[in-house]
Amino acid sequence: MKILAVCGSGLGSSFMVEMNIKNVLKEIGAAGVEVDHSDLGGATPGAADLFIAGRDIAMGMTHLKGVVELENLLDKKELKEKLEEALRKRNVI
Repeated sequence: MKILAVCGSGLGSSFMVEMNIKNVLKEIGAAGVEVDHSDLGGATPGAADLFIAGRDIAMGMTHLKGVVELENLLDKKELKEKLEEALRKRNVI
């Protein structure tokens, strides 16, 4: 399974979310999950199984399946809750 953190430029916030995703995966014991970050242009069908982005970016990702929309990119609790839910739906955890 691959998760892609997405932001407008693919630099700052997506990298920060990538690091937070890796921390959450470690906390919940989810192994075998690849995590990367990208700009919106790199978020294409088949690029990942899950795409995680802030609300503003997620609105431009309607062509993709598996988009997890975050209200607040800095809220690790929200990220953990939504990521766990998405991984359970896919039988990863």
